Amino acid sequence: MTPRNNGTATGNGTLMGGSVTGDDGLARPPWAAVDPLMREYYDTEWGVPVRDEQGLYERISLEAFQSGLSWATILRKRPAFRAAFADFHPDMVAAFTEADVDRLLQDTGIVRNRLKIRAAITNAQSTIALREDGGLVDFVWGFQPAATPQPLTFADVPTQSPESIALAKALRSRGFAFVGPTTMFALMEAIGMIDTHLVDSHRRGSSGVWPRA
Repeated sequence: MTPRNNGTATGNGTLMGGSVTGDDGLARPPWAAVDPLMREYYDTEWGVPVRDEQGLYERISLEAFQSGLSWATILRKRPAFRAAFADFHPDMVAAFTEADVDRLLQDTGIVRNRLKIRAAITNAQSTIALREDGGLVDFVWGFQPAATPQPLTFADVPTQSPESIALAKALRSRGFAFVGPTTMFALMEAIGMIDTHLVDSHRRGSSGVWPRA
């Protein structure tokens, strides 16, 4: 996802809503310019295409848990999430029972929200059901737009799109929960379906899905 805040960043560059040049000489958006964990995530994961079922289900699950919280919080808790949710294997999570929900509500390493925990289980079941209709990956990537944003500043990055609205509606019709248009836009950014790296970022065009320009 893309953190939706414009907090002050420090570095060798200027903020001004655009990229910040780090001490390594590379330009990144403000949200990835300070925290080492967020910087590593930005440099190695964010915007890299995800085209496997398990990976995509994990991203959808973590985006749901992030709702109302910061992505940094989720990223720090990701190892605990993976341990709690069987590495996000859909078949294993789909078999979770109410006893598992109660167990997870006692796990201080994750976000202890009953509705979000149940949504992860429901979404695992819905992921399995989609296998009869081409699978989760083809379903989600079928909403890839014909063009991608070209933001010069953080303020230029939208929070949803016609495609994310349509994807959210389609997933809800297949039984998925916590998949609103803004959450799905963040998913699309995170898995490389769109490229919202700022135009002068060193990561612009790195997905291989979209050209740099």
